[in-house]
Amino acid sequence: MSQPPWMRAAAGANVYDQESGRVLPTIYERTTALGQQHGAVNLGQGFPDQEGPAWLRQLAAEAVGTDAGPSNQYPPGMGFPWFREAVADHQRRWYGVALDPQTQVMHTTGATEAITASILALAEPGSEILTFEPFYDSYGAVAALAGAELRTVPLRAPGFRPDTAALEAAVTARTSMILVNTPHNPTGTVFTEAELETIVDIARRHDLVVMADEVYEHLVLPGADSSHRTILSIPGAEEVAVAVGSVGKSFAVTGWKVGWLTGSADLVNRVRGVKQFLSFCSGPAYQFAAAEGLRDDHGFFAQNRDALGAGRDQLTEGLAGAGFAPFAAEAGYFVLADVRPVTDLTAAEFAVQLAQEAGVAAIPVSSLTLPATQQDRGDELNHLLRFAFCKRPETLAEALNRLASWSSSR
Repeated sequence: MSQPPWMRAAAGANVYDQESGRVLPTIYERTTALGQQHGAVNLGQGFPDQEGPAWLRQLAAEAVGTDAGPSNQYPPGMGFPWFREAVADHQRRWYGVALDPQTQVMHTTGATEAITASILALAEPGSEILTFEPFYDSYGAVAALAGAELRTVPLRAPGFRPDTAALEAAVTARTSMILVNTPHNPTGTVFTEAELETIVDIARRHDLVVMADEVYEHLVLPGADSSHRTILSIPGAEEVAVAVGSVGKSFAVTGWKVGWLTGSADLVNRVRGVKQFLSFCSGPAYQFAAAEGLRDDHGFFAQNRDALGAGRDQLTEGLAGAGFAPFAAEAGYFVLADVRPVTDLTAAEFAVQLAQEAGVAAIPVSSLTLPATQQDRGDELNHLLRFAFCKRPETLAEALNRLASWSSSR
């Protein structure tokens, strides 16, 4: 009997246990649980340990509690018209991209639903999907659910730049889709305009569809070599690409799950065909607050970037002091660090030891790679840990003090 789709999906997300036949929690849940068990500082899961801006949260509260706000009943499946208009206006102001809010913008329950619906709608069963490795773990799971195979091109230290020549070399007659994530999780790489142009050109010449996951768009940090460009700003991209956005990361409200999909009317409509049978709709009050925030962020984007940049620098310096070999991120929430200067273990093995003995929880980058990559102990991706810096300075200081103390006592 062939593996059922849910089992293939679980294996693709590295959460299927062959011995017990059970689906395990994701690496994020497992890391958090391990950290809680040992009283560890959780630098694993990528969420801030302080709330988003008070004015934004107040807008959502007022929208729930007053008859003047949006109804608390089902909103339209595509999202409220004024929400879609706010997204379209945001894309125009930030990137010069003109979108029809009626046909080219769709609300989704977080970016993950937009990613899921896009892959299910646009990747052909039996085809191959290309992406760069490491990758957001849902890519592998949803590819399996779509009946497709995820294939990867590695991002290598120290720069973690996308090798577009290797990407094109990986295209086969079975390839149907390319998944792009910029700014990139977990490396923090911001793809350049030239790199995006090449990816779009590859897609056009090989008749492929591109999905661009852009949830970290407003988290490009001070000192970055590149600024974010949505893929839809690249000439010719509208014919072959959809872009995914979210307020969760931009406004530090990751639990709101307010996302959107943009692209040509045809591609958005195809994704809508799947999305309407997933959540259908969600969060009318959150849509209202998100729309207001997108129209005017009250300076939060700049303030948040500066705070995250300081956190990145604090974490990078502290990890180096504890003996790790960290890489400074251009964007996002995470610093990657090579553990080989301090251990012969793989990062996955070392992450357990760190939580148990040092009291600090981190994510092994190998959990964001294909099983074949994980089996090669010599691959550098198996020796990288992902530490989150989207935390308060005192949280980072406590984690770094623990690491320094543990490292000096070995």
